Amino acid sequence: MAIQEDIRKLVVYGQKTGLVPEEDKIYVTNQLLALFQLDEPEEISEDKEAEIEKTDVEDLEGILKGMLDYAYENGILTENGVVYRDLLDTKIMNILMPRPSEVIRTFQDYYSQGSRKATDYYYKFSCDSDYIRRYRIKKDVKWVTQTEYGDLDITINLSKPEKDPKAIAAARLAKQSGYPKCLLCKENEGYAGRVNHPARDNHRIIPITIQGDKWGFQYSPYVYYNEHCIVFNGQHIPMKIDRGAFRKLFDFVKLFPHYFVGSNADLPIVGGSILSHDHFQGGHYEFAMAKAPVERSFTVKGFEDVKTGVVKWPMSVIRLQAEDTERIIELADKILKKWRGYTDEEAFVFAETEGEPHNTITPIARKRGDAFELDLVLRNNITTKEHPLGVYHPHANLHHIKKENIGLIEVMGLAVLPARLRDEIDGLKEAMLAGKNLREDEALEKHADWVDEFQSKYEKIDASNIDDILRHEIGLVFMQVLTDAGVYKRTPEGQQAFDRFIAGLNE
Repeated sequence: MAIQEDIRKLVVYGQKTGLVPEEDKIYVTNQLLALFQLDEPEEISEDKEAEIEKTDVEDLEGILKGMLDYAYENGILTENGVVYRDLLDTKIMNILMPRPSEVIRTFQDYYSQGSRKATDYYYKFSCDSDYIRRYRIKKDVKWVTQTEYGDLDITINLSKPEKDPKAIAAARLAKQSGYPKCLLCKENEGYAGRVNHPARDNHRIIPITIQGDKWGFQYSPYVYYNEHCIVFNGQHIPMKIDRGAFRKLFDFVKLFPHYFVGSNADLPIVGGSILSHDHFQGGHYEFAMAKAPVERSFTVKGFEDVKTGVVKWPMSVIRLQAEDTERIIELADKILKKWRGYTDEEAFVFAETEGEPHNTITPIARKRGDAFELDLVLRNNITTKEHPLGVYHPHANLHHIKKENIGLIEVMGLAVLPARLRDEIDGLKEAMLAGKNLREDEALEKHADWVDEFQSKYEKIDASNIDDILRHEIGLVFMQVLTDAGVYKRTPEGQQAFDRFIAGLNE
């Protein structure tokens, strides 16, 4: 039976990745047999056993596919959509995995040898356990676009599977549960999941202490960039940007100095997707914004020891640098408080309208040599009739590429574009090469004005260069997205208004 072979292969996979010690081999085999309602392993020949022993760690996707197909064919899996298959394959992988306490002990042992060794172990573990589905991440489309602000990272996210209609319907009818309260809560660890909440059987969390409180450290299952991690409060409490948030960011950087960490803003439109749970995102990656230079420095009275300047970036960024994090935090708090209450009608900056606050900050912390840095990105979420989704949000003419909110990851220079674009780009290529009228195609009509604008820039567009041209032009759209999201525009008038705010810090 193929399922018997897949069980043996999965055990070999577990041994090769270190998930299954030799002492656990029989136990894991028996647990897998029970899951698939089998009484005993089949006898196999020495040649077949030798062949199975050659199982490669890259074979995991095929092994799990075979197991899930068998489960559906034999009534163990009642539905065959991706949601239901994911609910079962996490259960399968959990059989191979150590309990949380063992993972934590191993992490701490590595940490005693250096924080980098600890994160290397934990990241590999998160991939080997299939919490990070490497074979799905590979499907993401990625490229880099050179701009005046540096190399912007562009991704079309394909690793997050779309739910099938049956699962969507079942989720609507499913009993609503408040457990776990959200996707970031610690109660997700080992949770079996349901049609309206992803399975987390194979999820393990590393506890850390931030400002004396219990927090959790984990990786994102979708890995938008290298070692994309999430740091979350042990309690389900809302996001808040304040002096305490700056302290928390630096606490994390001191624990893991090879990682940056940042927070989404704490207001709708300019904030993250989960404002109800206090959390940060970080990782081992240097974004274009981190590489961007300070183009003009300034000094705030009383903080002459903190290097302060405006970053050359399409959004409005103030960079603080010093060896003493307390000094950075003090100045950051001063800037935040000033910005929260700041209004400049000439620049269309309003601290609040009708009692609704608009000004907040997206902060990003990192260690740079012996010094620490904190980037403060000024955000404002005001809306108007002309821009109902936000004045400082991608404007309507860019929605054919990017309509979603601009959160922390985009702010730093990585576009997370919707999966629909992959097929639309393929359609555009075909239509443009065939000379078709885009306005006669319902799926492509929204791109027509954009294509008309950039076509004249090129002497020729043919099969030899159309891929590069489309990718480059999408990257330039993302640069404009960031420009739209910037409070102070990259114009003389915009920068003068920025300087008015900065001058006010010395009042």
